[in-house]
Order: sequence, then structure tokens, then C-alpha cells
Amino acid sequence: MRTTRLCACMLAAIFLSNVTHAQTMAKEKTVMVGGAPMYPSKNIIENAVNSKDHTTLVAAVKAAGLVETLQSAGPFTVFAPTNKAFEKLPKGTVDMLLLPENKGMLTSVLTYHVVQGRINADDLLKMIKEGNGMATLTTVNGGILTAMVKGNKVMLKDGMGGISAVSIADVNQSNGVIHVIDAVALPKGK
Repeated sequence: MRTTRLCACMLAAIFLSNVTHAQTMAKEKTVMVGGAPMYPSKNIIENAVNSKDHTTLVAAVKAAGLVETLQSAGPFTVFAPTNKAFEKLPKGTVDMLLLPENKGMLTSVLTYHVVQGRINADDLLKMIKEGNGMATLTTVNGGILTAMVKGNKVMLKDGMGGISAVSIADVNQSNGVIHVIDAVALPKGK
């Protein structure tokens, strides 16, 4: 009898948890990234750790000691490369960047993907239009990303001349916004 009650209580708790989760998703305009909903009420790190497409980025952020920064109030605009974007780098690059002795270089590359402030897709398109087809974004590491439109996609040109495309825009967070990109942006000299 006691086991039956315990099972019933556990099932009720699971059911209520699922209902609460569904209600939260219904209230918040979530975007699916890497198979997981990204909640606007959660911060960049709280959401990113759930994306199966961003495990390399999350590991890199942890190795660089940037978790606390990306959990802070911000706001930040993060151009978040996917695992496939990291795979495009020359073989061994990610492993080399994750070594403790390369923390400075890793931090430089990661902070090159972050712009202070919340810049959503509409803001970025307006900046591009006002800049006669290009917008200059100063990143947290002091480098420059150049945004432009090609076809119906926003593209970023990095300091090394590499190009990445925004594949998912406006993933809103409590402390900023994420735009998923398909290549790792590299600052000059990296």
C-alpha cells in the first residue's frame, strides 16, 4: 500500500513537472537550438549547456574561465559557432586551444564572438542598411567583425577574411541574444 502511494506521488510529481515545463514553454517564446528549447528567462550559459550543437563551444567557454562572465547581467550579443563550425578548423586546432597554456589565445578567440549590448536581427539589418551594406561590430576583445547581407542571410567577415553565416538568429536570453553561426570567427593574428 505504501509503495503504491509512493509510486502515485512520483507519477503525479512527474506529470506536474511536465505540465509546468509545457506552460513555461508556452509563456516564453523559445527557439530550438541543438534539439533543446532556449528560454528567454535563462542566461546564455544556462541555455547553451543544453544545445547538442554547442558542446565544443561550452567546453571552450569553461576552459577559458568565461562561464561567470556569460552568466552576468550583460547584455551581450554572442555569435555562437556550432560543433560543425569548430570541425572546419584545421585538425588539432581545438585540442591545441583547450590546453591550459593556451588559455589566453582561447579567451581571445571566444571573446571575438561577443559584442557588448543586445543586437537583435532587426537591429543588425538596420545597421547594415545605414552602413551602405556593411556594419562594423567591435567585439569584447577589441577586434572587428563586419556584418553584411548576402542573399537572404546575414554574413560575418572576420579579421582573417573568413566568412560565416548566421543560421539561427534572435535566440533571446535574459542577459542578451545569441545568433548561431556556421564558422568560427578568427581575429587578426590568430
